[in-house]
Order: sequence, then C-alpha cells, then structure tokens
Amino acid sequence: MARLTCEVCVLSALLVLVTSAANVYAESEDSNDEVTVEVEEEDQYRSPSIDSKSIYLAEHFDDESAFKKKWVKSEAKKQGVDENIAKYDGKWEIQAPSRKILRDDLGLVLTTEAKHAAISALLDRPFEFKDKPLIVQYEVTMQEGQNCGGAYIKLLSRGANTKADLRKFFDQTPYTIMFGPDKCGNDNKLHFIFRHKNPKNGTIEEKHSKKPTQRLEDVYKDKEPHLYTLVVRPDNTYSVFVDHKEVNAGSLLEDFTPPVNPPQEIDDPNDKKPDDWDEREKIVDPTATKPSDWDESAPAQLADPAASKPAGWLDDQPDMIPDPDAQKPSDWDEDMDGEWEAPLVDNPLCTVGCGTWKPPMIPNPAYKGIWRAPLIPNPNYKGKWAPRKIPNPDYFHDDQPFRMTPIHAVGFELWSMSPALLFDNLLVADDADVAAAWASQTFDLKRAKLSRDSGSEELKKTDGVTEDDPHDEPAPAHQPRRKTALDAEPDHEPEHEPEHEHEQQDQPEPEQVAEPQITPLVDTDGAGDGQRKRKPRKE
Repeated sequence: MARLTCEVCVLSALLVLVTSAANVYAESEDSNDEVTVEVEEEDQYRSPSIDSKSIYLAEHFDDESAFKKKWVKSEAKKQGVDENIAKYDGKWEIQAPSRKILRDDLGLVLTTEAKHAAISALLDRPFEFKDKPLIVQYEVTMQEGQNCGGAYIKLLSRGANTKADLRKFFDQTPYTIMFGPDKCGNDNKLHFIFRHKNPKNGTIEEKHSKKPTQRLEDVYKDKEPHLYTLVVRPDNTYSVFVDHKEVNAGSLLEDFTPPVNPPQEIDDPNDKKPDDWDEREKIVDPTATKPSDWDESAPAQLADPAASKPAGWLDDQPDMIPDPDAQKPSDWDEDMDGEWEAPLVDNPLCTVGCGTWKPPMIPNPAYKGIWRAPLIPNPNYKGKWAPRKIPNPDYFHDDQPFRMTPIHAVGFELWSMSPALLFDNLLVADDADVAAAWASQTFDLKRAKLSRDSGSEELKKTDGVTEDDPHDEPAPAHQPRRKTALDAEPDHEPEHEPEHEHEQQDQPEPEQVAEPQITPLVDTDGAGDGQRKRKPRKE
C-alpha cells in the first residue's frame, strides 16, 4: 500500500512538471506574439502636436468633436447659376482614407461629385502681413483621381470674422490668397492667386502667378497623398513646393499677370491715325508689264512624247475580273439582298498592264504660270502707326505687394467631377521650421510608409534575402526574432492592381483590419454645375 502511494506521488509530480513546461512554452509563444505586435505598431499614427507661437491654424482633422466646433458649412448660394443648382450642398465628412497608410489617421473628405461645396474655419488669430513670411501647407489625396475640379484653398480676407460670416461663405467672398491644384481635361494648374488693392483708387484685382516649372500630371491620377506648400516672404518673393520639391518661385512684382504696378505711360485714346498714313512697306511695281512671250495658258504638265506602250500590254483586258472561285452564299436572298455578284480580283493576265494605255505626264518646260508684277519698296512708307504715349492717370508704384489684406479665415469652396477628395494636416504659420516639423509628423510618415510598402512588394518579387538566408543576421537567443518587411503583411491595398486574374490568385490576402466606424459630420444633398476657366477679376 505504501509502495502504491509512492508511485502515485511520483506520477503526480511528473504531471505537474509537464504542465509547468507547457505553460512556460505557451508564455514564450505569447511573448513572441507580443513582440511581433509591438513591431507592427511602429506605423501607429499619432495626431501631430506642435506648441508654437508661429502657428495661426493647425488642423489634423483627427478630433471629431473639435472639428464640429471649429468648421462651418456654408449656407449660401452660388451667384450666376440656376436656382436649382446654386446651393452649396456638397457633402463633407470626416473619414479614414480609402487606402490605409497610418492607423487611426483621418481626413476631411468631399464625398460628392458635380455639386458645389463650401466649408471654412476661423484662424486662431488673424495673420497680418508685416515682417514674417506666410506659410500655407496642406495635403490632398485624390482618392479616385481627378478628371475635372479643384482642390485649392482660399485664405479669406478681413471681414470673415465670425461663424455667422462663415455661414455666408460663397464664390464671391473676398479672399486674400487662393492656392492649390486645379484640373479639367488636359488643362491642369497649380494656382497661386493674390488679390491686390490699388492704393490709388481702392479697386481690387486678381494677380495670377506664372506657371510651375515642372509638369504635375501624376498628382491627379496616382491616388496618393501630396503635400502643397506656399511660402510668401516680406521681401516680395514666393516659393511653391509639392512634396517638399520647389516647382515655382519668383517675385510678386515681376512674375504675375497682370503685373502689380501699371505702366507709367499709356496710349492716348484720343490719338487717331492720319488718313494719308501709309503702312505698306512694299507695293506692286506700277511700271512692270507682262513679257510678250509669257503664256499663262500653258499646262503645268504634259504627256511624255518619248514614251511608248510596253510590249505585252493588253488593251482589251480589264485590270480586275470577277473571282472565278467565288460562290453565291447559300443564304443569299435576291429579293432581299439583290442580284449576287462575285467579288473582283486582279486579272492574272495583266502581268505588264491592261486597259487603255496612256503615256506618263512630265513637267512642261514652257509652263510659267500666272504673271504677277514684282514688289518694290514703297516710297510713301511711314512705318507702323502707333498712338502717342501720355502719362497714365491711374499709375501708382507699390513696392510692397506683400502687405496684403490680413487673413482671418480659411475655406474650401469647390466643385469637382470626382468624389472622395481628401484634405489633411492644414497649417498656417510664419516659420518654415515649424512647417517642416508639422510635415515630419504627418506627410513624411505617410511617404515613408508607402516607400517601405513599395520596397517590400519589390522584395517579394525577387530572390533576395529570406528568413533562411545565411546573411540574415539572427536575433539574440534571449529575445524573439523581430519581424522583417518580408514577414509583415501590408495593411493597405497594393499600389497597383494585377493585370491578370492569375496574378490576383498568387498574391497573398492582406490581413483584414477592423475599420473604425466614422459618423459623417456634415451631411447635405443637392446638385451643381462647373465653371472652369478662371480669369483675373476686378472689383
């Protein structure tokens, strides 16, 4: 009995040891999983945060409650269009991008197409054009590409001071600067327009910058986020950047149409060209006569008199004959289809030529064409007439166009034929370092993630380093091996779709990540029309 009890004790101890070992192994596996999750969380997004006195507006669109409090949807109507389509009823929603790049990143999305849409927000404090530069920076993702429509931003002038003012925001609301991409068909632009006030009579006129030095078609079709940055400096210079690359730069005084400063002199509107003013530099020689041997009736070409018909030419044979092998189709109905005729084929007898022979045509040596008198210098020529110049009564010289009307708000007032325009990470500041820091926490992370994903996809298609590669440095024994780019499953759709069905079958299924349910912040309905060409406007 004692022996039996001892054996039971031994078996119980062994059972405890086996269970403990299993638990240790399970904990080790859990530890491995935890490390893997921690590595995958490297792309976890955090809303940007910069505490700086240089910021006038910093909007990341990640805080739904803050967005509702700050941004105001327009309740106005567009002027100059039919009443049925005049309302700004395009839909604005806070959504995650359709292509996930950073987890929990949200943006402002214009979800509707072919509708007018307007939304705006007050700056934290007005921007005064004094001794610091203006920096405007924001992201645009054309998630379904862009066929026709704008994605530009308006910096609204002093006068848009309250939310009540913003509810009246429409196309005629005064703005100081308009900046951003715009496309319709093959015409694509990157606007930088500022409204300049005439210091002499108070009128306001739009000034349009010169075109960018680089072509920007890809931003409208690659469906990726792009960063647009405008810098306007107190020395009247400006720069425009796309994805940190300068694509336009110049002077407010020299590189805008129409120019800021009008000419000192203008044409006298009362000056008229004299009746006897002769602008003809040359005239027909009145003394010239046609030579007596000039035959205008001679043809330009004539039959070659030296040519002769080739031997073997068959004058009585046609070039084409009915095909002797052709047969009338069995379903041919002469009542419906008419009388059947065999198709024509080349006549096999016409090895040299058939039909009526004609000699080839050659240039006529006697041909001179229609005679025209020669031109001679006009003895009465006085040159091109131009009205005399007089002092411009509206002349002024503004050497500081940078000192524009203060900015009190920002807004998007758009019409687009493509839905799902996403705006993100809008910044208005006066310090380039602050703008760079803001981009480093937002746009730069997205581009880095896209670059890593693109590199990972390329590696998967090659015979590069794998887990079993001897050159792959092993992880230390005391910690689990970190996942590499080859191990990680992409958390978004690939950059391009496979061209063939079998390619889709070969691609691994991406891990499904639960998407947060986003409640639309603004919900409106309606229709709109589209105006495209923007011309300088005076007020």
